[in-house]
Amino acid sequence: MKNLVLREKDKLVMSAIAENYLKIGKPISSGFIYQKRILADSPATIRNIMSKLEDLGFLSQPHASSGRVPTDKGLRFYVNSLLEEAPLSLDQMNLFSRELSVKKGDLKSLLHQASRVLAEHSDSLGFVLSPRISKINLHHVRFIKIAENKVMIILLTSFNMVLTEVVASDAYFDQLELDQASHYINQNFHGKNLLSVRDYLLGELPKYQSRFESAFKKLITLLRASIFQEEEESQIILQGTAQLIDKFGMSHIDQLKSLFQNFEEKANLAKLLSDFIALDRVKVLIGSESNVPLISDCSLVLSHYGDKLQVLGSLGIIGPKRIPYKKIIPLVDNVARKLSQTISQNQ
Repeated sequence: MKNLVLREKDKLVMSAIAENYLKIGKPISSGFIYQKRILADSPATIRNIMSKLEDLGFLSQPHASSGRVPTDKGLRFYVNSLLEEAPLSLDQMNLFSRELSVKKGDLKSLLHQASRVLAEHSDSLGFVLSPRISKINLHHVRFIKIAENKVMIILLTSFNMVLTEVVASDAYFDQLELDQASHYINQNFHGKNLLSVRDYLLGELPKYQSRFESAFKKLITLLRASIFQEEEESQIILQGTAQLIDKFGMSHIDQLKSLFQNFEEKANLAKLLSDFIALDRVKVLIGSESNVPLISDCSLVLSHYGDKLQVLGSLGIIGPKRIPYKKIIPLVDNVARKLSQTISQNQ
């Protein structure tokens, strides 16, 4: 049933129960709502409203004599009401400006800073999904042989930051061949990404079977190896595991062990975050909405970051469902905006 069935009084009670439950972690009674002067109505009227909200699936009652707690549906209603609220204050934005500084070219350090800021200011787990080198528009690329079967890719992005990746490849290259490959890409694919280079070469290969087939095949092999390696390896920066353990407590230690084992693999989480990488603003996933069973008791608040022309990745926090959404939503929104601004100003 849609939220449209709720009257203004119902919405006030629902929001008050959700907000106070998130603060104290205990069922909220009609007497509590009455004492807080949320409504001018009698406790009996408030009880009727709470009963209606329970029938609609927004609240549940843990025990017959207890107050109510918000269900995931109730938390969703509350969160939706927060998504249009004002951004953080100027003082808080200035704080992020100081904390999200970057030395020229140091994207990796900047992403780690963002993850740390999210963790520290949310008291939960901060994450950043870092960009895949194959999907970033390039200004310049260099291939350097560092072992018989290993090549380092050094990519200067279109926003003047450097990314590096070591790729294991079955194709044998000498440094001259790698220099020629770098020169070819820099001359012909400025502003494109390595994924589009690979696709172009696959299409052009039949045209040059006599002259360039060997060189094209080797370069395609290298790019394929890089893309495959990216898909296999984790691209997630996580900070704040101690905070998350404190939030859940020792009673959930077995669940946490499973949770962090999943984070070590990180494949499911990376897939989830990639699905939301082009959000307009902040997205909140509550409990089972994430479709990742091991974090079904958690909430995710995430947004995206990038430069002026390209979305690069997503970031946010993971915490228990009882996180202070009123603080976390604008926190994630503004860190994402500040990170994007810092990257764009580097151009």
